[in-house]
Amino acid sequence: MWGLLILLPATSYQADSKAVPTPVKDNDKKQEFLRDLKSRTFQFFWDVVDTNTWQTDDRYPNQQFTSIAATGFALPAYIIGVENGYVSRADAAKRVLNTLRWLWTAPVGDMKSGKSGYKGFYYHFHNYKDGTRFKDVELSSIDTGLLFAGILTCQSYFDGDNPMESEIRQLADSLFLRVEWNWMMNGNKTMSMGWKPESGFLESQWTGYNEAMVLLIMAIGSPTYPIDASAWQDWCNTYEWGDFEGLEHVNFGPLFGHQYSQMFVDFRGIQDDYMAQMGIDYFENSRRATLSNRAYCIRNPFGFEGYGENNWGLTACDGPGLGKREFKGQKIDFKSYNARGVAAGYLEDDGTIAPTAAGGSIPFAPEECIDALFAMKEKHGDLLYQQFGFVDAFNMSVDQKGWFAPDYLGIDQGALLIQLENYESELIWRTLRNNKYIQSGLKKAGFKGGWLDTLP
Repeated sequence: MWGLLILLPATSYQADSKAVPTPVKDNDKKQEFLRDLKSRTFQFFWDVVDTNTWQTDDRYPNQQFTSIAATGFALPAYIIGVENGYVSRADAAKRVLNTLRWLWTAPVGDMKSGKSGYKGFYYHFHNYKDGTRFKDVELSSIDTGLLFAGILTCQSYFDGDNPMESEIRQLADSLFLRVEWNWMMNGNKTMSMGWKPESGFLESQWTGYNEAMVLLIMAIGSPTYPIDASAWQDWCNTYEWGDFEGLEHVNFGPLFGHQYSQMFVDFRGIQDDYMAQMGIDYFENSRRATLSNRAYCIRNPFGFEGYGENNWGLTACDGPGLGKREFKGQKIDFKSYNARGVAAGYLEDDGTIAPTAAGGSIPFAPEECIDALFAMKEKHGDLLYQQFGFVDAFNMSVDQKGWFAPDYLGIDQGALLIQLENYESELIWRTLRNNKYIQSGLKKAGFKGGWLDTLP
């Protein structure tokens, strides 16, 4: 909020810097581990898919439904597969084309069942085989946004002069242009989180800093159904700036909120008016959030087992689901899936660590994040690190042997894979910098500097 602006302490950070933080020192074992982690995590996206709709499973092996956000992460994962030699460009293009063809032809409408989406948006989860709405889930604005971040990445990457890649670009364009972003505003200054045919728009709106940056940028950049560019300032006005663990930044508890938009958009060195006044950019903000999350875990105020400098990371993830239990004289609610995290004014911690918390923050703090992932794998072995890399989460405080998640989650796999690739090659950042809708949305939202100023 503008009335709470604080002068920051002197720092060596440069807002116009294009460099990521200092890379990890060369270490053969760690480099081998990262190569293996990337390969295994990619394989999740290649193998775990509904071949009727080509949408990605929300979780595996306990399969329940597909997830449009997980599909949004799978699309750039296919590109990563090409660039790392895991699959051919033709095979990846075919997979992308199958995905987009189904999205374009999926049944749409405002009926309660039998439809996959409405007004260009898609339901949060879909049934297997026919891809229709799962139970009574909402038409989701953010999950649609994450889906389209992946779609636009493919539009920019598959630039070949052949029928398959031409159709990818055309379908991506047609899908994007039919999304009625302005409808989802419901006449308000901030966007609704979703809509249901039974009850209309959800009361919850996108306020406060979170994962919705890329959603709003695309909505502002749309040439067909845009939201007003003033929506960006209206959103910034709801931010919560404050100190947490000695680091001042815009706070949001679970680390995924600092990661998801920056998996796609390169925020290094570009600033909106808010960040220009704060003297940092969103990349630096996420670095501070990552390090403060780590600092909290090192401090470990509840005394959970195993927390430390290389065993940290609180974000939304699965959990042991044991309910309230006595732990070291405290009542701890050991929840199942929950938005774990810590920040100024936010505390959700039950001893559950998610590898994706560190993995999705690798570009922001490479040494700390990679050291943590390496240590987790070395300590817990195949209890934690299996066929597709890290299972979703673990908790060493629930019994002597600890609890390890039985599933992989698509969105958590995606954050780790995409951010590892961005750290190593900037692949997804570089690709989406070329997308005209992303460029337009950033400029209309008031972003300046860095790579934006070098555009023709």
